[in-house]
Amino acid sequence: MSDKLTPREKKENRLLLGAVGGVVVVVAALAIIGFLFLNKPEELLEGQAEATSVRVSGKLPGRVAEFFVREGDMVHKGDTLVHIHSSLAEAKMEQATAMETAAKALDQKVDAGTRSQIIQSAHSVWQQAQAAESITKKTYDRMQRLFEEGVISEQKRDEAKAAYDAAVAGSKAAKSQYELAKQGPQSEDKTQAAAMVNVAKGGVAEVEAVLEDQYLTAPCDGQIDVIFPHEGELVAMGAPIMNVLKISDKWVTFNVREELLNKLKIGEEITVMIPALDKKEAKVKIYYVRDMGAYATWHATKTTGDWDSKTFEVKARPTADIPDLRPGMTVIYKD
Repeated sequence: MSDKLTPREKKENRLLLGAVGGVVVVVAALAIIGFLFLNKPEELLEGQAEATSVRVSGKLPGRVAEFFVREGDMVHKGDTLVHIHSSLAEAKMEQATAMETAAKALDQKVDAGTRSQIIQSAHSVWQQAQAAESITKKTYDRMQRLFEEGVISEQKRDEAKAAYDAAVAGSKAAKSQYELAKQGPQSEDKTQAAAMVNVAKGGVAEVEAVLEDQYLTAPCDGQIDVIFPHEGELVAMGAPIMNVLKISDKWVTFNVREELLNKLKIGEEITVMIPALDKKEAKVKIYYVRDMGAYATWHATKTTGDWDSKTFEVKARPTADIPDLRPGMTVIYKD
């Protein structure tokens, strides 16, 4: 078919092929020049700002009665944040207080010893027993003399002796009761009563410790980040109520492939850019580098002859305060 081309057409084809070849040569030359002389693009690392978040929770299960703050409010350590009401805890407090009162009353009764009326009564019984002993002794002595004179029988004398012996035994028993009344309660009773008071006090202290959390306070200076329940909702023991963000404790975090770690060493200062703050540049100091584990490893393909590259978490704190830096803001590091 080419034999049918005219000389003019053949000439045009040669010119076209020459032009295409020239373009290919130029493109190849530019590619080689760019590869050899163009600068390597800057390595960009994208991270984000973070801050410490402290969770507020309490030991008291109950109903949220009132919030004293709203999300976004700035608070100081010790400021009252929320009131949680628990009728069950208040009932337990009344019960524990009543038990403490009863235990103290019993302890006071034991410490006071036997009442004076009981002691006086025991003393009177002993005095009566002594009088009876004295009378029966005189009777027995008289009967003994009459028996010796042969006036009365031996049986009469023995009856008087038995009455006297009984009076002596009664007098001893009455004296023992009197001595016990004077001594009061035993030491074991006093120890037991004192222990019951301590147990009751412990119960009151336990309930008071729980009731202390009916008003939760700020654990630190910061900003109310998020409030979880609403007023009127029930909350369980230890349930999170809100988070307080420590604005003063900020840092930035980067996830870095290990081949870049030689430029990000602990203790070094680097310059970062914050797009949200009109591309503000700031100095940060690296204080933390940690392997993120196998799940964050860059796996190389077998055909490239490259190796796997682990990812490390790098943290750095601003060297100067950046008031407008908020958690979640993007932070850029240019290599």
